[in-house]
Amino acid sequence: MKIDWAALGTVFAVSLGIVLGLVLLFSGGLRAWSAREVAHEQGVSTARPTAVAAACLLACVTVVLFGIYLIVAS
Repeated sequence: MKIDWAALGTVFAVSLGIVLGLVLLFSGGLRAWSAREVAHEQGVSTARPTAVAAACLLACVTVVLFGIYLIVAS
């Protein structure tokens, strides 16, 4: 049995990049949601933080659903 270390390293690097990106998107969505609440309390427009929060969280859902699709389709 021979292990293809280059392929294993590639899978590890791509997985790490996707996970870090997903964590950043999710934390950005939560941060924008928090800014939305602060803006609402201050009586300022909440349109921009709401749009950013929705975009970040929708991107997280899209990445997760795509991952599930890749697993199921294989």
